[in-house]
Amino acid sequence: MYLIYTKLSIMKTQFLLLLSFLLTTATSFAQKYEYRIVTTVESIVPNGIGRSRMISSNETRDYKEFTTSRSEEDNSRNASDRSDIRVKAFDETKLLNFYNLGGIRFQNIAANDAVVTSKINTMMEEGWDLAFVNSAVESDGGKDDGVGIFITRYIFKRAKK
Repeated sequence: MYLIYTKLSIMKTQFLLLLSFLLTTATSFAQKYEYRIVTTVESIVPNGIGRSRMISSNETRDYKEFTTSRSEEDNSRNASDRSDIRVKAFDETKLLNFYNLGGIRFQNIAANDAVVTSKINTMMEEGWDLAFVNSAVESDGGKDDGVGIFITRYIFKRAKK
């Protein structure tokens, strides 16, 4: 009987040690990340009259300051002041438009790729990892439209310091 009790006690101790190790390890491996978004807006307006830029904010905002929770009981509108949301400190990098008077300009696309690649490489050197890329297009809708943009968001992350 003593032998069974000893084996159970040893197994219980081993289990508790394993559980303690797993909880400690899980906590120490759980990284907290910070994120940064870089957005490119490339004009696909014919005749080269659009504006193309790469934008990255140098300020932060807490979304909670500009969020209202609505319900059936409280359907109040969000009263956030737009001027409080605006960011005044940001990097704006000029990019070339996809079109010029002669039509689509492949050299411009290659030039934009070189500039964006430079930004990505710089951020990687600063410890950021490219975590996700999302893109969308609002294209020229025909003869009477004359507008369009190609937007790409590069989402970077790195361990908080």
